[in-house]
Amino acid sequence: MRDAQTAVVVRQWIADFVAETLRTETLDQVVDRLDAAIVGRLPELADRDMRRDLAASTRAHALVMLGGLTQDRLDYPVPPEAHAFARTVARRGHDLRLLLRVYHLGQEAVLDYMTETLEKRHPPPDIERSVLLRLFERSSLWVSSSVEALTGTYMQERERGLRAALNQRTEIVRALLAGANPDVEAASARLGYRLSGRHIACVLWTDDQQPGDAEIFGTLERVVARLGAALGGGVLTIPSGASALWAWIGVEADAGLDRLPATVEPPVRIAVGGPAAQIAGFRESHREAVAARLVAERAVVDLGRVMRYPQVEVAYLAGADEAAMRALIERELGALARPGPNAARLRETLQAYLRCRRSPDATAKELGVHRNTVRYRLQRITELLGRPIEERGLHLELALACAAVYGVRGHG
Repeated sequence: MRDAQTAVVVRQWIADFVAETLRTETLDQVVDRLDAAIVGRLPELADRDMRRDLAASTRAHALVMLGGLTQDRLDYPVPPEAHAFARTVARRGHDLRLLLRVYHLGQEAVLDYMTETLEKRHPPPDIERSVLLRLFERSSLWVSSSVEALTGTYMQERERGLRAALNQRTEIVRALLAGANPDVEAASARLGYRLSGRHIACVLWTDDQQPGDAEIFGTLERVVARLGAALGGGVLTIPSGASALWAWIGVEADAGLDRLPATVEPPVRIAVGGPAAQIAGFRESHREAVAARLVAERAVVDLGRVMRYPQVEVAYLAGADEAAMRALIERELGALARPGPNAARLRETLQAYLRCRRSPDATAKELGVHRNTVRYRLQRITELLGRPIEERGLHLELALACAAVYGVRGHG
């Protein structure tokens, strides 16, 4: 009987409290108090627009919460104003943790207010305990249901914002690569990347041919971040395929490709253009990176996981026309263009000899063999060519560069 009487008193006490709080003046004071407690702990919410959206959300929540206190219902619908505030938090670029913190601080502020109100009215201890218990249960339910619903709202808005920003970045980049010349400062501001400086462009992709996912792009983004740290500049990235990324790294005037790592962990592969300045350089370095990737994908030998365009420029230019390149290799190398390890070793020796300015001693040092071995191989090379090495030297170098990358007929 005593419990039933207590329940009636508690219900009446709460009904009186709700009726009093719903008065416009009192409700305004409560909302201001709750918001002040939240903003005092979260200065990110202090600017005018954030504070206004927070106030609208707090007032709407208060009306729902107060209405539910006098009923046995346990569902607390999340008002539209609260969804609007969650979207504001996302649009401002704040972390989800800020939104969650708002609700936990809000619950603390509500309990503080109720405790203070009870202390002023001096109800019997059992009534005070029952009121606080009911309020704690209802406020916990309110927080959990609100957080669950608003996390979804926040994530949808954040994803929408990121997608819009990515779309805008992609449109600007593609326009630049197509030859557009917009206002440099305006385009830089929209990209968050300085176009007026020097750039090193990269194309990143993976060995895995399966469709990409967030984890793959996360890996590519981390690799680009490390490249940016190595080169000391800002980074711009846009996806270019299911598991591929285009990137530009802003660099100082003295920064070169020698600062890049020699390799990266599988399955990532990188093609890199040379450093170049301004919007024209933005395009040129990217064109070189794309060209280096084409060489890497056509190569029959392992060229490494980090492909620098200067290393394969000759092979790229000479290999643009497949039929003409094959004719060049066979015409200039003759019997040296045969498949097999012996011919490959002779081609490697000849290429090193030409690179070492026709010095047998320097060639022997580079290849790690005796100089007499080099002399013997050069004699054999001359026999197979059917003419002196010095004759048509440039054509020989081009043919050797192509064979080294693309192989000879019957290779692989």
